[in-house]
Amino acid sequence: MTYAQNETFAILDKFLLMQAKTGAGGGKSQEEVIEETSKQILAKVPQPIDIVDLMERHPVLYEESMNTVLQQEVILYNTLLSLIHRSLNDLLKALKGLVVMSDALERMSTSVFNNSVPDMWANKAYPSLKPLGSWVADLLQRLEFINGWNKSGIPSVFWISGFFFPQAFITGALQNYARQTSISIDTIGFDYRVVPVTEVIKEKPKAGCYVSGFFVEGARWCHDTHVLTESRPKELFTDMPIIQLIPAADRVQPTTGIYICPVYKTLTRAGTLSTTGHSTNFVMPLELPSDKPPDHWIKRAVALICALDY
Repeated sequence: MTYAQNETFAILDKFLLMQAKTGAGGGKSQEEVIEETSKQILAKVPQPIDIVDLMERHPVLYEESMNTVLQQEVILYNTLLSLIHRSLNDLLKALKGLVVMSDALERMSTSVFNNSVPDMWANKAYPSLKPLGSWVADLLQRLEFINGWNKSGIPSVFWISGFFFPQAFITGALQNYARQTSISIDTIGFDYRVVPVTEVIKEKPKAGCYVSGFFVEGARWCHDTHVLTESRPKELFTDMPIIQLIPAADRVQPTTGIYICPVYKTLTRAGTLSTTGHSTNFVMPLELPSDKPPDHWIKRAVALICALDY
């Protein structure tokens, strides 16, 4: 099914490239569509977050590594937001003939017309396979998460899909526990607990964190037996319940009853090694309860995904 979808999308992308650039039969021209879409995006996407105010609210503290994580995330988002506003304003000026339409702006205009994310934005953004409309909606949702954290304090549940760099968040959770207990961070690992959907979370745990935003590909979570189970027919992805990450020193990994599930940012499941030593796509391995041997799920390529392609 996934192969058939990819083939269909590839064919549709080729059709888009063959569209006429001038309006026909009373329809809008390419320039009119680009101008309208650009203005809509500019109206939706907010200005960069006030980093000075954020640093006053969440200063760098030895006992709270999450403040540092938030500051780093906001710096990355601000870079992206500034680029979006600057490039869209330049594009609108170029369409009116006020500035030269450079090669970069020409490629950007084509992307906007084809509902794809411009390369100049993608190069400064987080990994994503979404089309432009969904990408903008996802960006607004991410900013809502970050702004809520900034104004209301550390959330009880972290939406992992909202992070530019989720590996830093994971390290921050370990670092908090290491500093609280004066234990070397190299000896600390995570226990994992899938939170029942009937359990109401009102506050953050004393150690570790609650994480949401995962999607399961190749299987689904059974709310009755609390283990991984087979996907339903024609169901490619399902929501994963909230997972609690519990730090533990000198932890011994169980040898049975679990599936070590890889977590990826996108469905591509491929990335490169960045300068930080982390993958640009792989996030972490995560242990999920299972009543079947690991090979059963490996053959089905079961993984957790932070963001889908729609």
